[in-house]
Amino acid sequence: MSLLPKLLAGLTPPPINVPEEYDGLEFRWKALTFRPAYFEKEAALLAVLLFYVAVWWFGSSRNKRAATKWLDVYYPTYEKQFSRTVTKHGPLTADGYTDYFSYCTGRRNIASLHTVFTFRPRHDLFQYVFQMGRQLMDLQYRPRDDLQLDFTLAPGVLAHDFVFAIVTKEELASIKDNRWDLTLTKATENPNIPATYSVMSEFADITDGVLKVLGPLINDEKIRPYFRSLSITDQPRDRPSRPLDPEEREKHVVLNVVMPSASHMKDLQTFVDGLFTFIDSLSKVHLRPETKSKLKKIREGLDKDLKADAEKDKKEEVEQALQDRKAAKKKAEEERIAKLSASEQRKIWKKRRKGRCVVLKVEWFRSKEEGGR
Repeated sequence: MSLLPKLLAGLTPPPINVPEEYDGLEFRWKALTFRPAYFEKEAALLAVLLFYVAVWWFGSSRNKRAATKWLDVYYPTYEKQFSRTVTKHGPLTADGYTDYFSYCTGRRNIASLHTVFTFRPRHDLFQYVFQMGRQLMDLQYRPRDDLQLDFTLAPGVLAHDFVFAIVTKEELASIKDNRWDLTLTKATENPNIPATYSVMSEFADITDGVLKVLGPLINDEKIRPYFRSLSITDQPRDRPSRPLDPEEREKHVVLNVVMPSASHMKDLQTFVDGLFTFIDSLSKVHLRPETKSKLKKIREGLDKDLKADAEKDKKEEVEQALQDRKAAKKKAEEERIAKLSASEQRKIWKKRRKGRCVVLKVEWFRSKEEGGR
């Protein structure tokens, strides 16, 4: 029992040393006295915490307001084009505090439209400061608020399978790292588009056919400060792990832009309206028979490569599973032997050594016979 008082004494914090004379600021209420000078560290920690909470609140609110503002401006367009649209001020699906989504469906030639907002992490002070520091060190790194309009085309709208994109030249260095489908294309210049853009296409007549349908829409001056890429694709943007079944194949028209500020939201209005007319006219894109044949061979080659990779991955998984089972069986056997007596363990190790010697002799005779031949 004598150890308990000593243990409690060791755990008890030392008393606060309050000097008898105190001439600083203090607040008194009946028997209670508060002297701020004794809580300078706590006050500093509280100030840091409140600052972090304020940054989180203002940052997350700003991102949500920007997404809501877009829906406020473009709601009439969505309502006009689709039978099932977002409602005013929603529904806006959030994934954390940087990613927001909206969905529309029910239109001829367009199966669905996903509006995807990707904002900078203004709610997270440390991530935001990291981005600013990296931007100073890496000139190719440009964090920004992104907006993507992903149109899933209805079956039969685009008769041909191809990949085509118009991309700003500053995006060329990195876009293929994020878009597997665009690795099928080659980047070229074209006099029919602004000099700051490049064409990424599989064949020249694809470019001619799409630009003929796209017309002057791509030369809209208001969109240039925000434009990043406009693509038409029959392939997934991420490399699939296996060949896709026919019912899984989709064709998309994808617009990527930098999110405009609240005062410039309407700058994209003409371009967004024109995209619906452009999609309705995609059936007018005609290709030469030899181009169609080449595109078909390319798709067959892709499916063959994907199938080979899938089989290889499956084989590696099976081999790994066999190795894991062997390792588990060996471990269980070793644990079983470890529980036996010393004499029984010696018998088992002796038997194993004899087995190894027999195997070595068989291999030696086999190699000798092969050498004699």
